[in-house]
Amino acid sequence: MTKLLSTYERKMKDAKFKKAHEKSYKDLLFSELMIAVMENDEKSIRKLAKEAHLSPSVIQDIRTGKQRDIKVSNFIHIAHALGYEVILEKGNERLTLQDANKHISVVSSNASV
Repeated sequence: MTKLLSTYERKMKDAKFKKAHEKSYKDLLFSELMIAVMENDEKSIRKLAKEAHLSPSVIQDIRTGKQRDIKVSNFIHIAHALGYEVILEKGNERLTLQDANKHISVVSSNASV
């Protein structure tokens, strides 16, 4: 007896549908993560926007998923405003992307492994 596939399972066999689904899911994850961190830190859209040096409409558009392709500089500004650092690692090299006076800079160091 062959098991019947759910609608979701059937749809996920379609490569085009699967790719679109995975992209929208990733967009949703960032939006949901941002909402959760803002709620946990009790930061309003206006307060986060001010601290990140962005327009409140940019923050709102990211939260709702209306803006899906976020500029790296905006991502770094938002991360720092929420108390996070953005770090790139490759092998023993670590690059910390810093947000100082609305400008992004890179600090290089050897990662301690």
